[in-house]
Amino acid sequence: MEKDKKKLEGKEERSFRTMEIRDEDEDKQIFGYAALFDDPADEINGFIERVAPGAFTETLKSSDPRALINHEAGKLLGRFSKGTLKLKEDKKGLYYEINPPETSYANDLLELLKRGDIDQSSFQFTVDKEEWDESGEVPVRTIVKVAELFDVSPVTFPWYKNTVAGVKSRAEVFEEYRRRQQKFAKDKLDLYKKKIKLHERDDLNG
Repeated sequence: MEKDKKKLEGKEERSFRTMEIRDEDEDKQIFGYAALFDDPADEINGFIERVAPGAFTETLKSSDPRALINHEAGKLLGRFSKGTLKLKEDKKGLYYEINPPETSYANDLLELLKRGDIDQSSFQFTVDKEEWDESGEVPVRTIVKVAELFDVSPVTFPWYKNTVAGVKSRAEVFEEYRRRQQKFAKDKLDLYKKKIKLHERDDLNG
């Protein structure tokens, strides 16, 4: 239970405007990209973010993500392990296809997609490995490896405009990074001070 709690506490969400609907012989499909590789997001909350190619390779072998509407568990569209949600990495990003069920909420979603009222995808995940680059004017965070992929979702609002309970905001991600950097700098300074004191003590004893 504690492990699951930690997973949820570290969950993040991202959105991309890369979704379409396919309607052939009454076989409706929702498809698009849940994530785009090497496509830096606009600067928000003080940093730029990108997803590295291969970030989902390992998690697709172990996770069982769902397709949901607005990340709501009660509005299930498909499941990876059952084949109603298909996911694969290609050169562009994390591609998905959803075979939606014959439910009222799924049919409502299809109508909204046709009208263009909903045109963005989002995914929720936890990070296993990240890298930060502060060599430029704006820090860049690169998500190198995703630990767990929870879901992909057509969304009404992108994540940075509509925070979701239990999901980290970009501001929180950046604040955590800054805290780690500050702690590292403080620990380094404390270690330096300790070395100075040891040298001073040795000089006195000598």
